[in-house]
Amino acid sequence: MKQILIINGPNLNLLGTREPGIYGSQTMDSVITGLRQRYPDIELLYYQSNHEGDLIDRIHAADKEGISGIVLNAGAYTHTSLAIADAIAAVSVPVVEVHISNISSREPIRHNSLITPVCRGIIAGFGTDSYRLAIESLL
Repeated sequence: MKQILIINGPNLNLLGTREPGIYGSQTMDSVITGLRQRYPDIELLYYQSNHEGDLIDRIHAADKEGISGIVLNAGAYTHTSLAIADAIAAVSVPVVEVHISNISSREPIRHNSLITPVCRGIIAGFGTDSYRLAIESLL
């Protein structure tokens, strides 16, 4: 069975309550439940951490586990973490960068992504449906 790992970075554990005008009111638990129902033939794994090193360790582990693809919403680390970019570049598993909001229409600091150059692609601005679109791109 194909395995796809969804990794969420800092503050995304607060989906559903954090700035619903930007991120919506859906919790990540409900997003994952819906995705698992939509893709019953794929094992969808989920990991979230507010800690940069933990995210890097999980990316490394996914490569060793033979994960088919990673859907990564690195949150604010998208704009600051060369270390996460290096981790993505160091593994063979394809990574799709995801953002719930359109980062290009937000504050200027959010316009630059350090991870985009090492990801297979980027999907942003489609709300939590961005996760579904990323999974589709990995199939």
